[in-house]
Amino acid sequence: MEDVKEIPYGFSNFVEVMRQNMYYVDKTPYLPLLESQPRNLFLIRPRRFGKSIFLSMMSAYYDIARKDEFNELFGNLWIGSHPTRLQGTYQIMSFDFSRASAGMGALEENFNAYCAICIDAFAQKYAAWYEEGFAQEVKSRPSATDKLNYINLQAQALDIQLYLIIDEYDNFTNVVLNERGEDVYHALTHASGFYRDAFKLYKGMFDRILMMGVSPVTLDDLTSGFNIGWNISTKKQFNAMLGFAETDVREMFQYYKDCGQLEDDIDGMITEIKPWYDNYCFSEESLNRDPKIFNCDMVLYYLRQKIDLGYSPKQMIDPNTRTDYSKMKKLLNLDHLDGDRKGVIRRIAEEGQIIADLVLSFPAKDLVNPELFPSLLFYYGMLTIVGTRGDRLILGIPNNNVRKQYYDYMLEQYQDRERISLNDLKNLYDNMSFDGDWRPTLEKIAHDYKESSSVRSLIEGERNIQGFFQAYLSINAYYLIAPEVELNHGFCDLFLMPDLQRYPEVKHSYILELKYLPAKDYAAKGETQWQEAVDQIHRYAEGPKVRLMCQGTALHCIVMQFSGWELIRIEEV
Repeated sequence: MEDVKEIPYGFSNFVEVMRQNMYYVDKTPYLPLLESQPRNLFLIRPRRFGKSIFLSMMSAYYDIARKDEFNELFGNLWIGSHPTRLQGTYQIMSFDFSRASAGMGALEENFNAYCAICIDAFAQKYAAWYEEGFAQEVKSRPSATDKLNYINLQAQALDIQLYLIIDEYDNFTNVVLNERGEDVYHALTHASGFYRDAFKLYKGMFDRILMMGVSPVTLDDLTSGFNIGWNISTKKQFNAMLGFAETDVREMFQYYKDCGQLEDDIDGMITEIKPWYDNYCFSEESLNRDPKIFNCDMVLYYLRQKIDLGYSPKQMIDPNTRTDYSKMKKLLNLDHLDGDRKGVIRRIAEEGQIIADLVLSFPAKDLVNPELFPSLLFYYGMLTIVGTRGDRLILGIPNNNVRKQYYDYMLEQYQDRERISLNDLKNLYDNMSFDGDWRPTLEKIAHDYKESSSVRSLIEGERNIQGFFQAYLSINAYYLIAPEVELNHGFCDLFLMPDLQRYPEVKHSYILELKYLPAKDYAAKGETQWQEAVDQIHRYAEGPKVRLMCQGTALHCIVMQFSGWELIRIEEV
């Protein structure tokens, strides 16, 4: 009996995955599609979407040195029965520029040293295709540019085709931009900067090029030097090339269930992970036509935990993604956001979406432009395409995993000046979740809202209050915090849906309706607003969707009314 395939969590080497009997989601049908595109391609996707293993698979497929390994590596995959004429016809030069900034030397020195190592390895691997002494001659050349020029001349003389594959093409420059500043970044990506010169050299040397990264910024700053790239990031046919479709996830779960590794119902597991890992759409043309995409690393994390533990992980967010959040903060420069861009973050967190024009690329100098900020959030996976409004896109938070990152950012902003004891809040959440004792919790958050000077720097109003409550309620592990949920022909402010999969002991769920009036208007309008809120929340509670979401827990409908910064009235109605 064949051994159960290992879950390839954390693995990005395709040959290793195939030879060590790991599970592989077949992405080879995309190879002919890529071949039908122009020969120099860019693709931008968020972190943890399977970019590295896809590029590794491509390298193995096109590598002339692995031509005789085709059946071993690809025989059981789609491409095994549908090989293209380009299979096994290229010498592959691969770079991973996330490694290019390592070292104690100057930027150019580190970059050159890394590239030289890769080029020397290329020469050693393909030495048999060239004249004797080829590898030694490449190694003796003093710089990466000299090495590439020599290889180019030799390959042209022998009519050898070269394929350049670059992973994390923008990582080196993103590190420079965030750690050294825009002036240093500009110097190496413009005019005669060494990074720009490297890309100019590539365009005349390689028959085909594919580069992947997470940001469109470097792409824009390099394109006048490398002006033959074709950006396929938002093209419909490549929407699902990276990440997992639901069919991929179902097949994988079914495989492990058939092997006796999983006991739970497949539909139940899909229902559980969808709100956390699914709902990515990278092409407007795919909207409402093609399935949404799962973050593949998150699915593998869940699957491994489910098999190892025998039950669902209590922490649905992979702890390793905390480093991703830190990197994203640096890349988006969140710690130094000006007011306008902070406002964009708050608005997205509070409303769950934003209407914007999606810009395919823009230079680093425009990163401070708040109008371009939603596009940058889209490329980093913090927003996805959820709809259209006229000729513009509605970009929304894709899932709970990403929503938590927004809340974490807002929480950091609120905690920056007045540190509220999160431990005390967690104790109150226990009482709210298990005993239905909600009043101390909500009054505590309302009191802290009133006392928070960091909030006072913002415009007071309903959205402001809602954002503050979302941020502090998000540390409560027992509920999925959902703003603006559509319930019975209306949108409630906050719905606290019990996460019974992980915390079956939770007995209570909540709809919160937060109402605000300026202090000067409260006397005249307060009672009318209150009655409208009560009628509204009763209407929400009567809908069949609510009973479904409550899953048998006791539902509490709470109306909170604020006058200015102060909570005036709070009741369960």
